[in-house]
Amino acid sequence: MTHDGIFDTKVAATYDQDHGGTDTALVRKTVTCLEALAGDGPVLEFAIGTGRIALPLAARGIEVHGIELSGAMVDVMRKKETGNPLPVAIGDMTTTQIGGQFSLVALVFNTLDNLTTQAQQVACFQNAAHHLLDGGLFVVETLVPPLQRLPFGETKLVFACDETHFGVDEFDIVTQTYASHHVWMDGENHEHVTVPFRYAWPSEMDLMAQLAGMTLQHRWANWDQDPFDRTCRSHISVWKKS
Repeated sequence: MTHDGIFDTKVAATYDQDHGGTDTALVRKTVTCLEALAGDGPVLEFAIGTGRIALPLAARGIEVHGIELSGAMVDVMRKKETGNPLPVAIGDMTTTQIGGQFSLVALVFNTLDNLTTQAQQVACFQNAAHHLLDGGLFVVETLVPPLQRLPFGETKLVFACDETHFGVDEFDIVTQTYASHHVWMDGENHEHVTVPFRYAWPSEMDLMAQLAGMTLQHRWANWDQDPFDRTCRSHISVWKKS
């Protein structure tokens, strides 16, 4: 995994406000769905980050553990905690293993795309299965590759344009990789950041799950569990460990 240097102290400090952490309705829907999927068992969140989801889930009485690559992100979570600290292992979610087994492993908010090779994504599914009880569930929230929005032969897609931020995704359909280019503007100061990703199709993820001994149980358009169809720009998929 290649993103440990990207999610640094500066990014961690503003991560929640930039990535849905202040959207209380979205957080509530996410946590409610995860709570129902977990049942009475403990939850392991891959890429637990700043605790955007883990902390409110734990506040409902769910036992939550985490794996996170960025120590800076976990530092932010620690500052938000009001109860006992959640157990978090610092490491890569493709290889890091912790003791115990879980009824649910969760990977939310497009974080699967942070794994920039197919081999890493396959390893992530295998690591999730390793941590699951028999019959346990692995849930992933991520984007549907937006290639239908690209004219034939085009490689770039604008996703942000305002007075403080320009954002352009650049796609390589041969390697299934893309890069998000950001330009942040503050007066006369400009900062350019590029973040690499890899997209995977839902059917490709089903095969990754199959290789890890899991089968698809649900695929929804959102945390409200609306039906997934050809117009959806994201999906929430749930696989069960056989």
